[in-house]
Amino acid sequence: MAGIVRWSVVAALIGFLIIAPLVYFRCVYDTYKRLRVVEPGRVYRSGQMTAEGFVDAVGRYGLRTIINVQDEFPDPDIALSFWSPQTIKESELCRQLGVRYVHLMPTLLPRHLIPEQHPPAIDQLLNVLDDESNYPVLIHCHAGLHRTGILTAIYRMEYQGWTPAQAFLDMKAQGFGPWVCTSANDYVKQYVLTYQPRAKKPTGDHKEARDSAPLPYGRSSN
Repeated sequence: MAGIVRWSVVAALIGFLIIAPLVYFRCVYDTYKRLRVVEPGRVYRSGQMTAEGFVDAVGRYGLRTIINVQDEFPDPDIALSFWSPQTIKESELCRQLGVRYVHLMPTLLPRHLIPEQHPPAIDQLLNVLDDESNYPVLIHCHAGLHRTGILTAIYRMEYQGWTPAQAFLDMKAQGFGPWVCTSANDYVKQYVLTYQPRAKKPTGDHKEARDSAPLPYGRSSN
């Protein structure tokens, strides 16, 4: 009997010390799904959060626009929370929160059209970002890495004055993945490496963000 009690206590300790932290980590991960700041007060990025995560992000950052770039899910069903099997459509959640909902599809063009042309999702994104009333903006896909990464790079280059090389390094630093973040990846090439920003100069905070951007390997800021 004493042995059973002893092993019960050990099992309880294991659950408390190992299982509970794992569950907590998974809860936080699913709720906020790589929610990160791109430029404070203006642009944020993430994966597909739970409704609870979206509500917190909207309240915390004052988001006015949420851009979903999942081409396979134009209006995804979002779990209410980590603990709830119930879902809500993302567009409906945004309506309840008073936030604009935008869906973009980051498709590719035939290779022979590059670099003279660029994917239509770029112009669609710029139309949203050119409107100051849409800020602050959240860009998200499912994982918050690849599609979110290439469109965040567009913001970096177009509005913060980053070079394609700087945006490319930032994508890697944000988890895009060294094996897929190469010029052989058509998404990387069409959205980042061959992108030509429109003719205008960054000012104010955008210039500061440009000056603090990561430099390509082998370059110095001096």
